[in-house]
Amino acid sequence: MGISGMWTGQVLTFIFFAQSCVSAPDECLQETIRLRAQLRTLQGQVARQHILLQQLRDQGIQTSTVDKDPIVHGGPVEYIDCAQAYNDGKRQSGSYVLKPLRSSSSFNAYCDMSDGGGWTVFQRRSDGSVSFDRAWAEYKTGFGNLASHTGEFWLGNDYLHYLTSQGDYALRVNMEDFDGNQRYAVYRNFKVASETNGYQLQFGEYSGTAGDSLAGTYHPEVQWWASHQGMKFSTYDRDHDRYERNCAREDKGGWWFNRCHSVHLNGYYYQGPYSAATDNGVVWYTWHGWWYSLKSVEMKIRPMDFESDQS
Repeated sequence: MGISGMWTGQVLTFIFFAQSCVSAPDECLQETIRLRAQLRTLQGQVARQHILLQQLRDQGIQTSTVDKDPIVHGGPVEYIDCAQAYNDGKRQSGSYVLKPLRSSSSFNAYCDMSDGGGWTVFQRRSDGSVSFDRAWAEYKTGFGNLASHTGEFWLGNDYLHYLTSQGDYALRVNMEDFDGNQRYAVYRNFKVASETNGYQLQFGEYSGTAGDSLAGTYHPEVQWWASHQGMKFSTYDRDHDRYERNCAREDKGGWWFNRCHSVHLNGYYYQGPYSAATDNGVVWYTWHGWWYSLKSVEMKIRPMDFESDQS
């Protein structure tokens, strides 16, 4: 059964249940709340699927019914993101072939099927084996080792734009320090603009345990220079920050710098506490401050209306 069939069935179930609860409203309250929540989730999924189908039609791709995924002609299966791979029954984390709707070509991406599954990983730091002090062109197309579950890489800003332009995505950042402690941060409505717009960053509400460093809300007097909201991407050879010098050159990696940062996950890989001319480590300020470089970081995205099926 496709999404549309599930939606119709759920609506009928809700109507039948609501009618049967007239004589015992107190006993049915919790079940009514649960069914309404399921209806809202399915409504969001149906709306997203209609958007995807319209984008496919705009690109001249033929689709036969709203309940079917885009047709793949020959070769390995291509998914629009890792969430679609998960919903196709893929439960093994690893490299998958993706082709977002607006992308002219397919590419390999690492899919993380933990944390509920369906996550498209676009950045990982784990051991300092890959330099992130790279030019604009390399951040545009990506670099590093996507094949290993511990490999360091940047997926590519073009691909990140294609992925997040398909709908509403959530960002999850998993972090670990050198004492084995772990924190995470989740942001709703994560989007990266096109290269024409400097891969500008937009994100919504925060939740998690690491603190809201990305929006700089930890102190109102520093938010104007510490927030990464609305910032364009910068590299040592393409400077878009608000600093009189070049943040990417000083801090040894490409990022959405302001003046300069309270998050810099593409910095130089130190081992915990460090001293340097600038705060150029792998930094998440609200957890360990500017002068502690994290051991491991993983940045990944997933549609906000995704529902995990752990069966």
